[in-house]
Amino acid sequence: MIAVADRIDTLSGARHVGVLEGARGGRALVTADIRADAADGALSTLRDLGVPADDVVLTRLDTIGSFSESSDLVVVWADVVGQAHERARAPVQYFILMAVSGVIAAFGVINQSAVLIVGAMAISPDLLPITAACTGLVLRRPKLATRGILTLVAGLATTAVFAAIAAAFLRFADLLPTGYNIDEIPVAQTHVGATTIIVAFAAGVAGMLAVETRAGAAIGVAISVTTIPAAAYLGVAIAIGELDRSLSALGVLGTNVAMMLAGGSLVLAVQRLTSRRSRKATQLA
Repeated sequence: MIAVADRIDTLSGARHVGVLEGARGGRALVTADIRADAADGALSTLRDLGVPADDVVLTRLDTIGSFSESSDLVVVWADVVGQAHERARAPVQYFILMAVSGVIAAFGVINQSAVLIVGAMAISPDLLPITAACTGLVLRRPKLATRGILTLVAGLATTAVFAAIAAAFLRFADLLPTGYNIDEIPVAQTHVGATTIIVAFAAGVAGMLAVETRAGAAIGVAISVTTIPAAAYLGVAIAIGELDRSLSALGVLGTNVAMMLAGGSLVLAVQRLTSRRSRKATQLA
């Protein structure tokens, strides 16, 4: 452990390295303060020294200090990958939230209520698998990318199904608004256009940056504007028998997802390239 501490102490960005001797089996605890931009290098050093991954704990602390010392804009790639694996999961809570957002959005589509649509977007957690898929694509981890995409597709399918169930109930209970016409829905994009593509791409960029800075909750609504209305519209159209409209909504939804993946992947790829150049420059210096 002394050798590990000595090696960490030589790293640029490492301070306050300490060793706490253990009482069993000659074990010891090595602690250190590592700057965010040096975290990946420190983890790589520990791997080279043969320290098991399960014995390494890296914690990000919010500090008050100068920008250069505690910038939230520094990407710690080990953290990005770890968070992506977590976001790619599909727990029961994820599907419950997607189902609830589908029901609320369905009423928003039927009643042409922008308030209900925004409420459904606020509930939806679809930002998580989108950014996980982007991470997998950029870092060439096909299993992670596939898992993120499948989780997203399953979640959006859940939203559409529950939107269809809500609309079908209203239809068979004769509770649809008098003279209801799904063609006149001002709260959901139903055709692919330049606006659709640009907004979805920008949403992907914003979503990727948001999860890196732990601002995902605030940006999640903006991301869902490209997915939840279209998924709910798809479900409602199927429930009331407007299959042509459902295909149009499916096209919008697919385009939005593709453009969000492109936007999120692009911003992450640029950060990856910048990080590599910065690391090379530091090594040469």
